[in-house]
Amino acid sequence: MRKISIFGATGSVGTSTLDLIQRESDAWQVIALTAHSDVAGLAAAARQSNARLAVIGDETRYEALKEALSGSGIEAAAGEAALVDAAQAGADWSMAAIVGCAGLRPTMAALKAGGTVALANKESLVSAGALMMDAVAASGATLLPVDSEHNAIFQCLAGSRIEDVARIILTASGGPFRTRSWEEMQAITPAQAVAHPNWSMGAKISVDSATMMNKGLELIEAAHLFPVGLDRIEILVHAQSVIHSMVEFRDRSTLAQLGSPDMRIPIAHALAWPERMATPCQPLDLARIGRLDFEVPDDVRFPALRLARQAAQAGGVAPAILNAANEVAVAAFLDGAIGFLDIAMIVEDVLNRYSAPVPRQIDDVLEADAQARKMAGHVMERLTA
Repeated sequence: MRKISIFGATGSVGTSTLDLIQRESDAWQVIALTAHSDVAGLAAAARQSNARLAVIGDETRYEALKEALSGSGIEAAAGEAALVDAAQAGADWSMAAIVGCAGLRPTMAALKAGGTVALANKESLVSAGALMMDAVAASGATLLPVDSEHNAIFQCLAGSRIEDVARIILTASGGPFRTRSWEEMQAITPAQAVAHPNWSMGAKISVDSATMMNKGLELIEAAHLFPVGLDRIEILVHAQSVIHSMVEFRDRSTLAQLGSPDMRIPIAHALAWPERMATPCQPLDLARIGRLDFEVPDDVRFPALRLARQAAQAGGVAPAILNAANEVAVAAFLDGAIGFLDIAMIVEDVLNRYSAPVPRQIDDVLEADAQARKMAGHVMERLTA
């Protein structure tokens, strides 16, 4: 029986992970589950999985969590320090699925504790990729990518040397506005932006997919996970979301990983690795799909791709600044405070205005993150004045 912790247990990745482990409950012992503020969802998941510990990130919700868990024997805790403690509680396998830079400290703590960390929190690797990969090397931890694209690359590389890779091709659905004009995108609403045509995801990730910032963040992730050089990592729009990514080798063989657009497939790969496990996911019916289409992304209509590549090339804290400004701008868009096209404009403005020394520790990254968020707020104030 393997010990498991899930950080972000009430989100889409967390609930998909719980769905899979509950189908083989005899194979897993749940150590800790966490959520940001969803007390009811966290308590229900903790009771159903018989978790030892439930942690709510929002400290003001601690008493509500204690009450929801009353009589269960499950320990309740709250706050950032409790999240870090949970990451060091002895799990063999941890799912890092907290959305945003809020997941950075617990993810780093889990990596430093060793064991296996399944990474679905892309913002952590984007903001502190070099520090995270150093932590993996120092502790001997195993870092398994869960994003469908990076998991696909990981699978395509099985048994191959990174030195033999000619190109990594990240596929992108293009989001719901792939064929919209610039003028049409000026009137996009939050409800339209969160309605992804293929995937079921949270609101923030859905908006990132719509702006294609999600793919820009994945580009930065891929550069850390698969160090072939940025010039060998390309993005290709594939609207059907059947091929999740491809790897071309120097002999010009190209391997692709295909599957239905269901996050339980890459999660199951990470759960069972290096073996395989059954899932309830729909099998791929290529005859029904009939065709696979591809196109080059338009980084004029979707400037987030250009901004992410520039941040990756600049290195240092530039990716952290990119991510922080984007998180603030996306939250403002979802609240109706700014327009859809304002998101990338705000991110670019902050990237042009703010820089900081190369981070040497997590506190440096978090300081740059905090300053970038403040600057993004100032940019929005001018924009909406």
